[in-house]
Amino acid sequence: MPSGRRGLTVSTLALVILFGAGGTGLAAPPPPPNPSDSELNSSKAQANAKAGEVGRLTNQLAQAEQKLSQLQDDVELKQEEANKALVDLRSAQDAAAQAENDAKAARTQADAAAAAIEKARNDLKTFAAASFQQGSTVGSLSAYLSADSPKDMLARAQLLDAVGGDRLNALDRLQQAQTDKANKDSAARKAAEIAQQKQDAARQAKDGADAAQTAAVRAQDSQESQNSALQANKSSVEQQLYAAQAKVNGLQGQRQRYQDWLAQKQREDDERARQAALGSSGGGGGRPSGGPAPSAPAGASIEAVIARALSKLGMPYAWGGGNASGATRGIRDGGVADRYGDYNKIGFDCSGLMIYAFAGVTSLPHYSGYQYTSGRRVPLSQMRRGDMLFYGGAGGIHHVALYLGGGQMVEAPQSGLRVRVAPVRYGGIMPYATRLIG
Repeated sequence: MPSGRRGLTVSTLALVILFGAGGTGLAAPPPPPNPSDSELNSSKAQANAKAGEVGRLTNQLAQAEQKLSQLQDDVELKQEEANKALVDLRSAQDAAAQAENDAKAARTQADAAAAAIEKARNDLKTFAAASFQQGSTVGSLSAYLSADSPKDMLARAQLLDAVGGDRLNALDRLQQAQTDKANKDSAARKAAEIAQQKQDAARQAKDGADAAQTAAVRAQDSQESQNSALQANKSSVEQQLYAAQAKVNGLQGQRQRYQDWLAQKQREDDERARQAALGSSGGGGGRPSGGPAPSAPAGASIEAVIARALSKLGMPYAWGGGNASGATRGIRDGGVADRYGDYNKIGFDCSGLMIYAFAGVTSLPHYSGYQYTSGRRVPLSQMRRGDMLFYGGAGGIHHVALYLGGGQMVEAPQSGLRVRVAPVRYGGIMPYATRLIG
C-alpha cells in the first residue's frame, strides 16, 4: 500500500477514534467541571450562614418596626396632648381677659363706693353745721317748749325728724360704702390672682406638651433612620444569600452534569467495547469505520430522556434539524437561519432536540406549539426534572427546552449557537411546564 494511502488510513482511524460519531460532532462532550465535596459543603455552609443572618436581621427589623409603630402612636398621643394644652391655654387667656374685665368693674364700683363715702361725709358735715346753727337745743325737748306758737312747734318737729333721718341715713351709707369698697377691692384682687395662676399653669402645660411632642418626633425620626439602615443591611445580606444559593445551585448543577457526562461516557465506552468485540470476532454486527455513532438508549425513563438530550451537547443549531434518530440537516427559512447557513449544517433546532430526547417515550411533532399541548401541563412552581419548558406570548410558542433540575435546562438555543446547558430564563416563559413522564 503506498505510503500516502497508508497515511490517509491512519488519519481516518484517528478521526474515527477521536470523533466516533461521523461528521456530526463528538461522541461525548468534554467533561464539565466537577466541584469537590468540600466546595459543595462550603457553599452550602455559606448559604446557611447567610440564611441565618437574614433570619436574625428579619427578627431585628420586625422588632424595630414594632418599636417604630409604638413611637408613631406616641407621637400622635403627644400631638393630641399639645392640642389639648393649646386649647387650655386659650381658655386660660380668655379667663384672664374676663378676670381683667371683672377687675375693672370692681375698680369702678370701688370708685363709686369712695364717692358715696365722700357724699356721706359731706352729709355729716351739713348735719353738723345745721345742728350748730340750731343751737344745743336742737333735738331736745326745749326746742319744742320754746316755740312761739303751735305752728312754730310743728315746723320744729318736722325739721328735727328730717335732720335726724338724714344723719342716720348718712351714717348707714357711709358704713355700706366702706363695706362695698372693701369687697370689690378684694374680689378684683382675687380674680386677677386666679386668672394669672391659670394662665401661667396653662402656658407651662403648653410648653411641656410642645417639648414632649418634639422629643417624640425626634425619637420617631431616629427609629426610622435605624429601620432604614436595618432594611438596607437586610437587603444586602439577602442579595448575598441569593448569590450563595445560586452558587450552591450552580455547583450542584455542575455535579449533576458531570455525573450525567460520566454515565453517558460509560455507555459509549461500553458500546465501543461491544463493537470492538464484534469486530474482532468477525460478527456481522459491527459498523464500518466512519459510520454514524450509536444514539443514546431511547428509554422511557426521565434519566434516559435527559441522557439523550445531554448526549448532543455541542451539536450545532440547525433550524428544522433533528428527528427521533438524531441530528439532521437544517432547512431554509428565507431569513435568519439562511444567513447562518443552517441549511448546510447537521444539528438540531429546539423542538427537534425534544423529538430526539423523548423518542423512547412518544412521537412528538416538529413544532414547539404542538409540543406544549402534548402532555400534562403543570404550574412552573411544580416543575421537576424531565419537564419541558416553553417560551412565547400572545403570538404563540417560539422555543422549548428540557428542565434538568437545580435551575438548569438543556436547549438548542438559536442559529449560530450549539446545544447547551443554561440557567432557566424566566423572561417570556410560559406559565406551565409540560410533563410527558410521571
